[in-house]
Amino acid sequence: MVLSISGVVLLGIIAFLFFRKDGMKLSHAVVCSLFGFFLAGTAAAPSIKAGSESFAGLLGGIQL
Repeated sequence: MVLSISGVVLLGIIAFLFFRKDGMKLSHAVVCSLFGFFLAGTAAAPSIKAGSESFAGLLGGIQL
């Protein structure tokens, strides 16, 4: 659950920065949000979630 919330916050911040700095239009942000919302309801959602959790585990295991 923590990974999901922090991922949403991170993606929200990135979308906000694109909107403010790179000229991303509000319509682009709406389309991206709707795409993510509808993608979450497809059969691909568990695979995407597993991949993102695996990637987060990989990043968490990096020793600096």
